[in-house]
Amino acid sequence: MTNQSRTSLLQDPTISYDRTLAAIDVGTNSIHMVVVNIKPALPSFTVVAKEKATVRLGDRDPKTGYLTPAAMDRATQALRRCQQLADSLRVDDLVAVATSAVREAPNGRDFLQQIEEELGLTINLISGQEEARRIYLGVLSGVAFDNEPHAIVDIGGGSTELILGDGREPRFLSSTKVGAVRLSAKFVTTDPISDSEFNYLQAYVRGMLERPADDLRSHLQADEPCHLVGTSGTIEALATLHAREHTGAVPDPLHGYSFSLEDLHEIVDQLRQMEYSDRCALPGMNERRAEIILPGAIILQEAMTLLKIPTLSVCERALREGVVVDWMLHHGLIEDRLRFQSSIRERSVLQTVQKFRINLSSAECIAHHALSLFDQTQEILHDYGDEERELLWAAAMLHNCGHFVSHGSHHKHSYYLIRNTDLLGFTEVEIETIANIARYHRKSCPKRKHDNYRNISSKTYRRIVDQLSPLLRLAVALDRRQRGAIAKLELTPHLEKGTILLHLSPHDPGDDCALELWSLDNKKDCFEAEYALQLVPILDTASSSPSI
Repeated sequence: MTNQSRTSLLQDPTISYDRTLAAIDVGTNSIHMVVVNIKPALPSFTVVAKEKATVRLGDRDPKTGYLTPAAMDRATQALRRCQQLADSLRVDDLVAVATSAVREAPNGRDFLQQIEEELGLTINLISGQEEARRIYLGVLSGVAFDNEPHAIVDIGGGSTELILGDGREPRFLSSTKVGAVRLSAKFVTTDPISDSEFNYLQAYVRGMLERPADDLRSHLQADEPCHLVGTSGTIEALATLHAREHTGAVPDPLHGYSFSLEDLHEIVDQLRQMEYSDRCALPGMNERRAEIILPGAIILQEAMTLLKIPTLSVCERALREGVVVDWMLHHGLIEDRLRFQSSIRERSVLQTVQKFRINLSSAECIAHHALSLFDQTQEILHDYGDEERELLWAAAMLHNCGHFVSHGSHHKHSYYLIRNTDLLGFTEVEIETIANIARYHRKSCPKRKHDNYRNISSKTYRRIVDQLSPLLRLAVALDRRQRGAIAKLELTPHLEKGTILLHLSPHDPGDDCALELWSLDNKKDCFEAEYALQLVPILDTASSSPSI
């Protein structure tokens, strides 16, 4: 695959007019939505409206870890309000992501399926690494890094992200299971907090953040200065407390406001002595935030201490704005200082190819064949577009990674490795889909009894596996000797006769491609069953075709 064709997977050049986009972040503590007007000509976006609801999805059943019916109902109602606001503003597109609470709950995917059925809203579940990457994008859209390293700390209800970047590629991304809601539910039973609980909570947070903080610092050169940026409701609430205490007024916006670790120590000392009612009485502190502000402050205190950065600046852009930027990148609307992020999916796949020592030339040949089959059957056998095409490309590039484990059942190993590798830029269901398409490049066709197939919560994505995995099987067969024997393929459908002809042009006119034809005959069953067509291969040796 050429660089030009790879780039085309990620870009939609047709978007040249202003768009209104809504981005929803379904978090552990709150559901946030931001509605923005995107101006591709600049490119930039301006915030049109915001919506927030504290739904506490993180208040899970302590015994089972399940999302509770009450929390799911609160979230459903909040999402319905978000939809209504988006509709009233006539948004052109709506993108929603879910993070820690839904990621970890055994019934999290069932909840997302329920939302899709009840509201018609698709929510993409993203990994911790992907969450960190999108937070980085959100901060980049609001902070001038000037090629200098910036550490970012984002404190959520269920997780804390530590990130390091200089405006180009992120140097370090991490997501750790320490969040304000999680810690409050797990460790805080006294009011005001007792010395023993406070000391234990502080030690626990330090222990959890020590490794990622050390890893982040290892990506800094000796004596390289580093700025610290903080995002999230917890950090904004702490900045508000600091501003009232030290200036008597809260700046609006808070973006760019700074305070020191020494100042934070004072705030923590004050908060630990307060009862819940006292915290509620603090100016600007709502009841929900008052419940979790102390654990959140401890997380920030330990993060700043471990990172050895004494001052923090507030950034009001975070995950939801990162979702907007990612959408713009994915549609080819950004070519300036964020251009290095625009091919994140492609580069993440290629890094995985290298990681598992996949034969790159063979993988590219098979991907070329698979995409050729996709393009020639589009609007004839399927109506998929660029996004599904990209999933097929990724599966084709990675389908053989299971050989890294062993040759036997390597298709199953491929599924496991892809499913458990951080493919940045993809959502959880997209990674699951890529892994399944790759898993079915050989042996049986997709079956409902297979656990990996059932792991795809969305019927839409299961259908993608059903229809695209047969194309990958054919592509794999066409490179059976891993030498690029087939230079070109051309499909001629005769739907009225129930057949489709597959014309094959070998690189070498004298090559009978017997092994490829034999492999094709053994691998075409899934294609024929899925599309109810007989596949008839025809080897054209009249002339050779140019190389791929």
